[in-house]
Amino acid sequence: MSSTYGQMIKLSIFGQSHGAAIGMTLDGVPAGLKVDFEELQAFLNRRAPGQNDFSTPRKEADAPEFLSGLLDGYTCGSPIAAIIKNTNTRSADYRNLMDCPRPGHADYTAQVKYGGYQDVSGGGHFSGRLTAPLCIAGGLCKQWLAAQGIQIGAHIAKIAGISDTPFSPVSPQLEQIGTDFPVLSKESGEIMRQMIQNAKADCDSVGGIVECAVTGLPAGLGEPMFGGMEGRIAQIIYGIPAVKGVEFGAGFGVAELRGSENNDPYIIEDGAVKTLTNHAGGILGGITSGMPLILRAAFKPTPSISKPQQSVSLEHMSREELIVKGRHDPCIVPRAVPVVEAAVAIAVYDAYLEWKARKS
Repeated sequence: MSSTYGQMIKLSIFGQSHGAAIGMTLDGVPAGLKVDFEELQAFLNRRAPGQNDFSTPRKEADAPEFLSGLLDGYTCGSPIAAIIKNTNTRSADYRNLMDCPRPGHADYTAQVKYGGYQDVSGGGHFSGRLTAPLCIAGGLCKQWLAAQGIQIGAHIAKIAGISDTPFSPVSPQLEQIGTDFPVLSKESGEIMRQMIQNAKADCDSVGGIVECAVTGLPAGLGEPMFGGMEGRIAQIIYGIPAVKGVEFGAGFGVAELRGSENNDPYIIEDGAVKTLTNHAGGILGGITSGMPLILRAAFKPTPSISKPQQSVSLEHMSREELIVKGRHDPCIVPRAVPVVEAAVAIAVYDAYLEWKARKS
């Protein structure tokens, strides 16, 4: 059940990059929740390919077709099912990959596991294309959380070593994120764009970091040990292709601090318990503290690059030079921003439903 996630709600994602369609089912959603389809499509458009000169030229509308679970714009209690049809595929670009796997991709490991029966076209089920149905589910969860006063936003924290202004850990400035290019500093964003263009011109790619914040969360979501919010969020974040690291709050930086520096002092503000700082990232003991939940996800450079790379022929067990064909992003980080928001929204909404059930 590796393509299924959740406890209170169950998300399943299906399809292959070049198959007839990709899609998702979302089970366990309460009845009577309103869905704004225009808002959902606007969210999906942020992830969609072919929108600028630094993303893949593959163009897909990414317009979901809902098959069940909704009635007159509201959830009706039955599983929500939606598909996105694939309309712009070029499978011929991938025919040689069964014998000559791409470095950095799952071509080889998938062949070892599935005995050569996997669909390598566009990466098959391992493709970033599968983040589109993830964004359907996440876009819905974002709406339902927003109705409870819980907001989720993300920005590009770093690309190719160029850093954006970080979120304030105590008061993340979600409203200041750029709409054309999701950064807080326009100056940093322009340099990032240039770094992407430089990599593209060199037939190469670059990676980066996405920072995400959740505001308005009540204290008490999550469980200790293996049910903690860090683990629940990290599990779904690592389901996003190309993610190689996740950190919360001050993250790995806490290793350089003393306890007196890392501890967040408690204060009373507007009649509520808060902390003066937020090195914990809004989570203590796996449970939300009521402070903003802050996390970052690191993305590797796109492995499909046009530079010649060393690979092997699996049939002849000999060294081969590989030049990858197809249409690929020189940097996936800008399109990954809404995907991180979607993944976090699903994890938080799942925990929110659990918290709400316990309170009732």
